Amino acid sequence: MAGILAWFWNERFWLPHNVTWADLQSTEEAVFPQAEDLYLAFPLAFCVFMIRLLFERFIAKPCALGLKVQANGPQKAQPNAILEKVFTAITKHPDEKRLEGLSKQLDWDVRSIQRWFRQRRNQEKPSTLRKFCESMWKFAFYLYVFTYGVRFLKKTPWLWNTRQCWSGYPYQPLMPDLHYYYMVELSFYWSLMFSQFIDVKRKDFGIMFTHHILAVTLISFSYVTNMIRVGTLILCLHDVADIFLEAAKMANYCKCQKLSDLLFLTFAVVFTVSRLGIFPLWILNTTLFELYEALGNFPAFWVFNVMLIILQILHYLWSYLIIKTAYKAISKGKVAKDVRSDVESSSDEEETVPRSKAPHSAITTNGTSGANGTNGYLTGATCSEEH
Repeated sequence: MAGILAWFWNERFWLPHNVTWADLQSTEEAVFPQAEDLYLAFPLAFCVFMIRLLFERFIAKPCALGLKVQANGPQKAQPNAILEKVFTAITKHPDEKRLEGLSKQLDWDVRSIQRWFRQRRNQEKPSTLRKFCESMWKFAFYLYVFTYGVRFLKKTPWLWNTRQCWSGYPYQPLMPDLHYYYMVELSFYWSLMFSQFIDVKRKDFGIMFTHHILAVTLISFSYVTNMIRVGTLILCLHDVADIFLEAAKMANYCKCQKLSDLLFLTFAVVFTVSRLGIFPLWILNTTLFELYEALGNFPAFWVFNVMLIILQILHYLWSYLIIKTAYKAISKGKVAKDVRSDVESSSDEEETVPRSKAPHSAITTNGTSGANGTNGYLTGATCSEEH
């Protein structure tokens, strides 16, 4: 194991020329990031998860009930052994031929069987109360960590001059506030990676899980190689949009449609400006050009920049879908559904009117970001109202 770690953390790969890990060992005069510090993230991630459970139970849930958020889940389908066997063992979406066969077998009309399958699919969806609690937790965390980041960064020279990110690099001492900021963010993303398996199931589960892995990887590697100054800028930049996103979701669950639409449009503007404007002109400019000017070329330079460029490509995709949804909100006076894919993978609509006449409303979103983002942002589909 020691040999594998030594091979993986090859200083010729991760550090600039003529710099070794021994040069970055902490001393009484200066403290530097150490790889073993990353182990702190695991117990901290567990603490974050426990804080979340307490927050949702004793703060978010009472708030939701006080705001009259629906506590019950979707209407349950009446028990039927034959249909249940088809649903669990064969298909959740029977075709026309199977529907006709079930109709003859049960002496039900086809529409009643279709309604049963819709109710049974909806039965697996979480209640609005549960989704509100999840969004309120993420809103509270993003608001806290963004506020902390801004208060810390406004006192730093690299917020106003990104060349300071590389001044004296990599011999930049680790400040306590910076260490705390990084560990909290890393712990949060570790907790999201594990809690995603028990959270509201969404269509973009794979995308979001990949995003969390990318976020943890970027945070961890940037910490060990002491690229944490630029890392703090990236973290703070990504947290801000998700505050408005989670607030819009909460407003939607409270059935405050106008407020929800306004918050979503605000989110769309903040997201587009921060991810399409500030991120490439501010972050990529310093990691691609200012870092190269300061330290020249070394392998880890390309590792970080390739990951950041991939992140920027995702920004373009998500921004297109967000702008598309915002345009619908402006042109039709309401926000279409499925923003950042809050519609669960098993979801379906309980239709009482033809789909073409079903009302459109309510943003339903999925959060995070990556480094916050993160987080898949839209599915682009428009569905009838259910949340």
